[in-house]
Amino acid sequence: MIKIPKVIDLVVKNDLCIGCGVCVYQCPSNALEMKWNDKGFLIPEISGVCDSDGGCLDVCPFNPIPKKEVTTEDDLADVYLNDATKHHSKIGKYLGIYAGYSNQYRLTSSSGGLATYVFIKLLEENIVDYVFSVKDSTKVGVNYEYSIASTKEELLNASKTRYFPVTLATVLPKINELKGKVAIVGVGCFIKAIRLAQHKNPSLREKIPFLIGIICGGVKSRFFTEYLSGKIDVELENIRKPEFRIKDLNSTASDYSFGCLDEDDGKEKTIKMREVGDMWGTGMFKANACDFCDDVTTELADISIGDAWIHPFNKDGRGTNVLISRTNLSEIIIQDGIKKGDVTIENISLENILMSQQGSFNHRHTALKYRVKRAKKRGFLVPPKRHSNYNITNDFKLVQRYRMKVRSFSLYIWAKNKNSLAFDAAIKRKLSILGYLTYLYQRKKRIIKRIQRK
Repeated sequence: MIKIPKVIDLVVKNDLCIGCGVCVYQCPSNALEMKWNDKGFLIPEISGVCDSDGGCLDVCPFNPIPKKEVTTEDDLADVYLNDATKHHSKIGKYLGIYAGYSNQYRLTSSSGGLATYVFIKLLEENIVDYVFSVKDSTKVGVNYEYSIASTKEELLNASKTRYFPVTLATVLPKINELKGKVAIVGVGCFIKAIRLAQHKNPSLREKIPFLIGIICGGVKSRFFTEYLSGKIDVELENIRKPEFRIKDLNSTASDYSFGCLDEDDGKEKTIKMREVGDMWGTGMFKANACDFCDDVTTELADISIGDAWIHPFNKDGRGTNVLISRTNLSEIIIQDGIKKGDVTIENISLENILMSQQGSFNHRHTALKYRVKRAKKRGFLVPPKRHSNYNITNDFKLVQRYRMKVRSFSLYIWAKNKNSLAFDAAIKRKLSILGYLTYLYQRKKRIIKRIQRK
């Protein structure tokens, strides 16, 4: 009887794989390899003989049957974030909450440049010797991938946001060959996978002393890049160096563009994202696993960094970060940067950090119970979740249902016909229904708030 890796059987087949690739690193029999699936995501596939020891499942952030001591992010935080003196159910353990930017790297980064600043400080202060970050790939058909940086110059080449599937499987297998310590950047699920790997292999805790978490609105399929490139008339085979957050310094932070180099004519072409429509609230091209993630602020990282989508920072097209420190080392780096004048950072309130990610909290916390219940009714396995006790109104249930329809339909349609005009026509009706349902839901919320204020 052929043995099937447990992560394939219990996670991939349930459409809960996020592509982190830590299972590939963990597999003792080297039976897994990351491949592109028909939805434009990287997932593990069987490439060798499996011994079914279950190690691959132990490090999976969407493991539906986790060990008791690491059931949720809260359990892992109790192990790895002992410095943190404060806690909030929505953002996890923390020391400080800030907003600001790097004075040197702001304009060359997607937002405020603080992630780049922190990584460079980690190298300059010899806290780590290497950084695993995402940069341009030289592989055919792959725009970006994780790579190993050991110099400031290499890090500066990886200082932009990449809405493109990547996997840690390209770098983690090399970690034991590297002499020295490593810092890693990742979204919440990737950071959780690393913490689970540290739990299973305690030596990795010393080897990886620092994690930077990027606050994430959802992992996008490679179809997202293909679709946006099609909107600016770049053929799939000619896409080079896509940029997802091209700033408009004379406008607001959210008024950014997508652009890429067209290898056919050597020209860079761009389009304002506001011309494309809502690619985030609708869930288009998003991984299914993201609908079962309740970690909005990368709670398990040493430091969490995102965009300051709140007044007055959102009015500045140069970009501003929100930042949550969770360990003493992250606090030292922040305070030292302020003292030396390397960064412009101010304390913000808990209310402000919650407001900056309000849409994500509303979707991933408030509506989680509905999605979990619906998935279980259809026979899918779902990992234990912390924020699955909210009851939502029927109008919000309809919004959720249509977001899920739009998400899955967008992947299905693009796989059939990779033409942006045809795609827009095919999905138009579903987007119109979702837009109308969302309008009714938001209108009802506003009416209720007005009544409550009286």
